[in-house]
Amino acid sequence: MKRFAHFTTGVFAVTVLYLSLASSSAPMLAGEPSMGTKPNAGEVGIWKAYAPRGMKGELNNYDPIGLIAGALIHADCSLNWRDPDNGKLYCFASAASLLSFQEWPKTNSRKASEALDKLTHPKPGS
Repeated sequence: MKRFAHFTTGVFAVTVLYLSLASSSAPMLAGEPSMGTKPNAGEVGIWKAYAPRGMKGELNNYDPIGLIAGALIHADCSLNWRDPDNGKLYCFASAASLLSFQEWPKTNSRKASEALDKLTHPKPGS
């Protein structure tokens, strides 16, 4: 019987603790603004903490990996890489693209340049 009494006392104590925590956190949650009132994460915050103005990268500021994939993805140069051999600046739209480019920078820059020519120059007879 002592064991049962000890068990029910423990359950009662946990229930009281849970209810007191739930009731004390309710006022804190009531003042929290809804997600609909928050600004677009692409416009503020750490995602666009620094976007350089006027930086001119190679490939008309298009993402090199995007070009290789056949897409014209404009980059703001907040993610960039400068070739230590020739000083050329490449701009990237994502960190994944930058990391992928850095695995084979010379090959990727050549492929991206060729892809840009194909994507931007009109084809004969068009």
